[in-house]
Amino acid sequence: MEEFTIFPAIDLRDGKVVRLEVGDPSRQTVFSDHPAEVAYQFLSAGAKWLHVINLDGAFGDERGARRNETAIGQILEITPEFGGKIQVGGGIRSVKVIKRLLTKGVHRLILGTLAVEQPQTVIESVAQWGPERIAVSVDLRASRIQTHGWQQSVDVKPSVWLQRLADKGLRWVVVTDVERDGMLIGANPEITQSLPQDERLRIVLAGGVSRLEDIQIARREGLAGVIIGRAFYSGELNFPEVLRMISNVG
Repeated sequence: MEEFTIFPAIDLRDGKVVRLEVGDPSRQTVFSDHPAEVAYQFLSAGAKWLHVINLDGAFGDERGARRNETAIGQILEITPEFGGKIQVGGGIRSVKVIKRLLTKGVHRLILGTLAVEQPQTVIESVAQWGPERIAVSVDLRASRIQTHGWQQSVDVKPSVWLQRLADKGLRWVVVTDVERDGMLIGANPEITQSLPQDERLRIVLAGGVSRLEDIQIARREGLAGVIIGRAFYSGELNFPEVLRMISNVG
């Protein structure tokens, strides 16, 4: 069985660690003013990966996005001590930004709006940087792909779009049920059925993961991992306990 990864989520807005409900910027809870400290807590507890999202970048707020990039830099400074890696998404909409973040030390970038609007850029980025360093996000609300910080919908069929990218080298996909994100109501593994059933793709599930059962089902279904945010911050799930559970299974 391939490795199954728990990705603790660190969502950044104006340099702070926050969680939104269903991606709504007006429904925000601030959990910390110190992102690097939050990262340290996860890494020291055994996290191999961190999932870091620049929300201001996704929303097009340049000032906030710059503050978040500073926070990402601070997180990058501490990851080598633990052998950790980070994947970053949110507002990555140009080749220039892709190069800047990857050369800065981010191990994997998650492309959303750019991947929908410019799929050829994804193909070229995978060819240049390798399939482990580029991922695509599929953010679904009522079965429709969301872009621009989940504020817009597009008529793109996930299966056809992703199959083309997979045929050109894409390997990592993050799929999020937007209507469950930040709501602590459990994950929806069935959402992955809209994706190509292609063994080359490594699928990571996000949105509402808040129960041990969610993690067990995702692993049983052959997914590559889950992203967990609010459930860790609110105490619904305990990170060390989750790691112990997956290490004791298979």
